[in-house]
Formats: sequence, C-alpha cells, structure tokens
Amino acid sequence: MRVHFIAIGGSAMHNLAIALHNKGYHVSGSDDEIFEPSKSRLQKFGLLPATEGWDVSRVTMELDSVILGMHAKPDNPELLKAKELGLKIFSYPEYLYEQSKDKKRVVIGGSHGKTTITAMILHVLRMAGIDCDYMVGAQLEGFDVMVRLSEHTGIMVFEGDEYLTSPIDRRPKFHLYKPDIALLSGVAWDHINVFPTFDNYVEQFREFIRLITPGGTLIYCADDETLCRISPGARKDLKLIPYSVPEYFISDGVSSLIDNGKAYPLKVFGRHNMMNLNGARWICLELGVSDELFISAIQSFKGASKRLELISGNYTTTVYKDFAHAPSKVKATLHAVKEQYPSKTIVACLELHTYSSLSKEFLGHYFGSLNEANVPLVYFSPHAIQLKRLPPITKEQVKEGFGNSLLEVFTDSKELRSRLLGMDWNNSVLLLMSSGDYDGIDLGALAEEITRS
Repeated sequence: MRVHFIAIGGSAMHNLAIALHNKGYHVSGSDDEIFEPSKSRLQKFGLLPATEGWDVSRVTMELDSVILGMHAKPDNPELLKAKELGLKIFSYPEYLYEQSKDKKRVVIGGSHGKTTITAMILHVLRMAGIDCDYMVGAQLEGFDVMVRLSEHTGIMVFEGDEYLTSPIDRRPKFHLYKPDIALLSGVAWDHINVFPTFDNYVEQFREFIRLITPGGTLIYCADDETLCRISPGARKDLKLIPYSVPEYFISDGVSSLIDNGKAYPLKVFGRHNMMNLNGARWICLELGVSDELFISAIQSFKGASKRLELISGNYTTTVYKDFAHAPSKVKATLHAVKEQYPSKTIVACLELHTYSSLSKEFLGHYFGSLNEANVPLVYFSPHAIQLKRLPPITKEQVKEGFGNSLLEVFTDSKELRSRLLGMDWNNSVLLLMSSGDYDGIDLGALAEEITRS
C-alpha cells in the first residue's frame, strides 16, 4: 500500500505515518513546516520529507490513499491534485476507522481526562497481556509510538477528540470511530471557535452517544451534570455504566486507593485522577480484566506526558507541568496539587494559548479557577492573538475574568521567567499549565534552575 500524508508534521499525523510504516506500508509526506519532536521522529523512521513545502509531483496515480491533516488548507495544491486525479482522500480519523472497522473499538471521549484514561487502559492491558491497537494523544512510558496498527489484534483503543476532522470535513473526530464501548469523562465547553454555544457543544456528545454500535456500552461520569442529563436518554439497547470517585486517602504525599478495606498506594494523585482511574477500571472490566488485576497493574502507572508530570524536585521544592488549559482542567489540576501538598506554597502559572482562552468573551469562564494558588500567575502572548486573528485582550480584562485580586499577568516571557527565578522556593510547588511553551521558555531548564537554588 502506498499512502501520502498532506501535513505529515502534525502530532497525530506523524504518529499515524510511523504506524503505517511499521505495518509495512510505503509512506510519503509533505508539510510547509515541521517542528520537534515530529521532525526527529520522522527522520528516525526515514519519513522526513527531503524539502519543506508542497509539491504536486508527489501526488500521483500510484498512490492508494491520501491522508489529509488539519493543518492543511482547503486550497492546498496537493489536495487539489489528489481530487483532480480522483484519489481516495481520508482524514486521519477516517483512516483510523478504516484500519479498525473489523475490531472491537473502545473510544474515550470527554472535555477532560481523555489522555490519562486512555493511557491507564493501555498500561493495564499491557500488564494483563492483552494485545491491542491504539491511538493516544501523548507519549507514554513503555510505548514507542502514539498510534499502533496491526493485522492480528482484535481491539483498538482510541482517545476521542471532539475537535474537527479535517479542513474539508467539519465533523468532530470522535464521531467517526463508532465505538462498541464508549466512555465520556465530562462536558465542559471548549473550542468556541467551532462550537459557538454550549448547547451546540453538548450536541456533539449526544451525537457521539447515538453513534455507539447496537448493543454497545456507554460508561459515563456520574459527577458530571450534563452527562447525567443526556446519558440516561440514550438508546434502550445500550448498556449504561455510571462511575464516580472511588474511596482514597493521602498520607505522606502518597495517594492510596481503598478497595474492599485494603489500601493500594498509587504513583498518580488528585481527585480527578481517581475519577479517571475508576473510568479506566470499568473499561478494563468490559474487556475481561479482573478487578484484582486492574488494581495490581494501576499501582505502577506513572501518568502520561505533560499530565501532572514531575519535571524537577528536591527536598523542599517540586515542579510539575500539565497540559491543562480549559477552565475545568485548570481548576481540577490545581486542586489536585493543593490536596497533595496542603502545607506548601502553591505557585500556579497558566499560559492562555488556545483560541478559546484568548477570546475576551470566554475569559469569564476562568473565574475562580486559580483561587487555590497562593501565587497565581497568567501569561499570554499578544503575538499569538495576532496569529489567531483575534481582537486584542488586556491584562486588566484577564484579571477581571479570573476574579482574583492576587493574580499577576505577564505578556513578556522573559519577565515571567525572571519573576519565577526571583521567588523564594522554600517549601513550595510550581505548577506550569499550558498547551504551548510560554513563547520558547525551556521548562526543563527553568525547573532545574529553580530546584538548584
């Protein structure tokens, strides 16, 4: 099979390219710009395009399929050539479905926790000796790639993103996977550039439920008001399983799960991660993993990349980074750190980086989200706002949106870095939350410098 990727450098796209290469396909690709870590990973597998830019000569009748990335525009010259030749054109979620349509499909959806729940499931299945294909949105310890496709496995586990499928397909990605077993972790309005109202956003999750296969299973968070409203109205043929937070406690900085009166120490922490764990447990039970085996396996789970990831620490100072950016994620992540370190000074530093977070109309959704921090900091880049073609926002509007009198707002990454390095870090925790990189701050180097001081 010969497959060509338009916009091969994307996070999901380059992983799918590697997965098909590992399956024995002949893979080619193009992109106008490829950044790390995609660049090095594509180079490692011999898939990095020789030159950057679009080249219609790469699109020929010899191709079996073309896979279109979200980064490409509808007028992309390679896309237009593929259409002219009548080639089969897929988005990456469409292609993933094609690769898994004869397997049992497990899809993890929801506004938050998707990556962690998917990672927990994959960790437990591996420990249980159950082979599966998968697509997950972060690099996981012990897994070489974020997408795996094979001929012999009977299960595929998807992280189900609700964002758009491709430039020419406006459906949410998770509408294409048609799960046999589905999980929804919660609904908190996001992606306002695509879903302009909360009701419109909720409708995407209703449709996801409608697309579960006949006789399938829906596992949903019983603590989420919206899911409790829409899930019970699902088709009568579906098996419904609500889940909540299991019993747990924290002692000496370690969170332990309580099951049948016994305590099982974990490497992850936070109420939201306990909720994620319970969702993953139900999925694994549906896949034939016993409760005893699940608990034994989950004790060694360390978390997914950038999900409360410990990046540096010493006897008095700890630094974490997290992908949290939406209001519900920010609040849950900060609460987890405060709960884990109740006697320490918590410095929470959030970057506003997404379309929603940089929109003046959306800022009010962050109201109170940083209130558990002793030192709340917010950074945003005016240049990023220009690139997203959004109206400018001011520091005052950000402060008003968060409703926190202690909040410090920065628009210069050098000033932010200087402020962090100038603090007294004795008995403190730094929580860095962003889906970006604070305009090029090396977070690892910053964390090392803080914990050396």
